[in-house]
Amino acid sequence: MKRTINADGNAEPLGPYSHGATDGNLVFTAGQIPVTPDGDVLSEEPIGVQTQQSLENIERILDEADAGMDDVLKTTVYLTDVGDFEEMNAVYRDFFDGDPPARTALEVARIADDADIEIEVVAAVP
Repeated sequence: MKRTINADGNAEPLGPYSHGATDGNLVFTAGQIPVTPDGDVLSEEPIGVQTQQSLENIERILDEADAGMDDVLKTTVYLTDVGDFEEMNAVYRDFFDGDPPARTALEVARIADDADIEIEVVAAVP
């Protein structure tokens, strides 16, 4: 049965969508940009800071779905500059100890609120 997720501690969604959705077996997150719990978008910060905030937002969503970063099966990372890949990857690596999930990373022309990164995940619910 479908259940939508709006994680405590995350900023309210900016449109008609949920932070995530689950059927009890899998959880799908909406793309997470570097927005703080207070709603401030960290678009002027270095990509490492933006990556950290985006992944912290994802952690809260997964927690609300009774899952964690170890349960992530697949990530998609959107970057406005693929030249930021190594700096993003250095922070990303810290969130995925052990066996990392499958990942797609690609450069896009623009991300909402002029952020430089957006990350979405699919995770198994244990």
